[in-house]
Amino acid sequence: MIRRRAAQLREQAVDVRALADRLVAGADGIDWSGRAAEDLRLRMRDRAAQLRQVAALHETAAESLARHGAEVGDLKDAIADAERKVGALVAEARTRQAELSSYDDAAGVTRTLSREDQELVDADLPPAGHKDWLDLTLQGR
Repeated sequence: MIRRRAAQLREQAVDVRALADRLVAGADGIDWSGRAAEDLRLRMRDRAAQLRQVAALHETAAESLARHGAEVGDLKDAIADAERKVGALVAEARTRQAELSSYDDAAGVTRTLSREDQELVDADLPPAGHKDWLDLTLQGR
């Protein structure tokens, strides 16, 4: 969505510059002379300069949007990476938990998960894609 809007802004900048060029060409093509004609040409050139400034602002906005879109993409990638890493750690801890519960130990012998594994098993994880994945800290990890 952001990239599409940046492209639209760039297209609008091209259109506005083309309009400025047509305005100047029209001013230069006026067949009459005199003070009024010169004033009209001057005003049209001034308007064309303003249009070019607007086009430049469109370009600046498009660049800012594109940069923002890239930053958002980088953050989404970092979030997905954190989700994968923590997801793998949680899956491994749950596997160890299942292995511990499958042992048939003698009476009085109790096997427990490590503190780190228990924290992983009990962790209240953020929803998928949420920015809180970037700030998630787990003991020993």
